[in-house]
Amino acid sequence: MNKKIPPEAFLFYVELGRERSYEAVAERFDCSRRGVAECAKRERWQERIAELEGRAQERVEAAALDSIAAMNERHLKIARYLQSRGLEALQSGRTELIARATRTVSEGVALERLVRGEPTERVENFEAINRRERERWLVDDRTSAAQDAAEQAGEGSDGGAGSQDTPEPDDLDATSSAAPKEPLAAPDDADR
Repeated sequence: MNKKIPPEAFLFYVELGRERSYEAVAERFDCSRRGVAECAKRERWQERIAELEGRAQERVEAAALDSIAAMNERHLKIARYLQSRGLEALQSGRTELIARATRTVSEGVALERLVRGEPTERVENFEAINRRERERWLVDDRTSAAQDAAEQAGEGSDGGAGSQDTPEPDDLDATSSAAPKEPLAAPDDADR
């Protein structure tokens, strides 16, 4: 069993993939596991495998980048086509096509911006809406907490929900731990 390990042992070892082991190489070439390990160390099998896998990964990534570039190019062509067709419809002057043509142009522009990595919406608008909603919910939470505190104090026991004055959030002191007893109002209920 003390045979010399042939040069094709490394290729066999590489082809084993996830099942790769020196023991499998030893069985295949009818030699000792220790001999395979020594040969692997001497011939730098592990480093060579790492280099091969690194190069293979680079090729996979390059192919993926090429595929993404081709996809983006196709999407840009579609976006330009949508824009040109929409503009043609707008220039035709046919009133029944104006709404659809405008939408087509807008979608073409949005698609082109998206493919090119540009924002498709105004971030500032989103931030302003977000800020306004947070402020509205914060006021609703404070109002709800103030109403709960008033009910616990016995001020709202007459059953007339709309007849009592709602305390201002500043009227609440830090010692009142009135947690809301019911879920908060939905956004459309808060506009009453």
